[in-house]
Amino acid sequence: MFQSPSVVRFKGLGPGFWPVTIVLALLSIANAWYFLYGNIDWIMPGASQPVADRASDIDGLFKFMAVSSGAIMIFVAGYVIYFAIAFRARPTDSPDTIGVQIHDSPKLELWWTVLPALLLILLTALSINVWYKIYFGTKAPALTMEVIGHQFYFEFRYPGLKTSVFSKTEPMHLPVGVPVRLLITSTDVIHQFWVPEIRLKSAGVPGLVQSLNFTPLRTGTYDIACAEFCGADHSLMRGKLVIEPVATFNKWLDSENKTAAAGGGAINLAGGSAGTGKTLFAQKCAACHNNPPTPFDQKLVGPGLLHITDDPAHPTLVTGKTPTPEHIAEILQNGFTGPIGTMPNRQANGLSDKDIANAVAYLTSLK
Repeated sequence: MFQSPSVVRFKGLGPGFWPVTIVLALLSIANAWYFLYGNIDWIMPGASQPVADRASDIDGLFKFMAVSSGAIMIFVAGYVIYFAIAFRARPTDSPDTIGVQIHDSPKLELWWTVLPALLLILLTALSINVWYKIYFGTKAPALTMEVIGHQFYFEFRYPGLKTSVFSKTEPMHLPVGVPVRLLITSTDVIHQFWVPEIRLKSAGVPGLVQSLNFTPLRTGTYDIACAEFCGADHSLMRGKLVIEPVATFNKWLDSENKTAAAGGGAINLAGGSAGTGKTLFAQKCAACHNNPPTPFDQKLVGPGLLHITDDPAHPTLVTGKTPTPEHIAEILQNGFTGPIGTMPNRQANGLSDKDIANAVAYLTSLK
């Protein structure tokens, strides 16, 4: 037959419960003050001076989560420690000594269900509001450009710019104070375009276009990284974002167009060295083409380049032109985008006229 315990140590919540509650409340207030008014740049660089308007929105959402979840953690962990100490077993206790027994407390169960539910509803509403601003924007963009992921670099396409900009050789440029829309996709595998200091990250998915809308607020140079493992050279898929005054941005666009126009002429292929071209191929081309070169159908990222000038199964280049040295040089110079992918142009690969002549000499020697 059940016997009632002979000893109940405490009645109520235990000795010192309310002083402990006051201490936990003060700790929660201190945590809230720090995240709302303290310097958190060491956690989130640029939080004190936002680089973009969406960075302010995301930082506000982060601060709300830090304050609310910090209070929950402080109270839950604090009470667990307090009750573990207050109601611990002591050597002098008799075997039937127990602590306070609480059963069927409707009020307590109501509040620990309602309060977290309200918190989650509020967090959902705030998150959807920030997501909507990022994906659709709050005003019509003055600049809409494309960001295209490749293994292992980003390609930036600007309206009015005749050639693309590639993260391997040149930074991405944006004007300060101008609403921007980035259209992000990929040509091969899934990439993640990420600029940590403006808090924006979006997946580049083949066949899908994602949208990022924001207005740069502060000039400077910031890091770009791919945040999705995309292959052997993923760690090298980095770049820079330069946010500059509108006049400086327009001057840069003009200089890019002039550079593209100046680099569009024919290249003198005389004197190209096959030996030097072989070394150059290993340095510049082996990330996308098999080295040593293999037949066309043995694809790495791009096709195999063995017998490029006399392959009976592929009598033309990907451009549809005959495989002459001049037409090979044209692809190396201007790049090419087609059904099998994108070949970066000379600016992306950092090729001089002499480099192109040497590469052509090497490729045409593979007969």
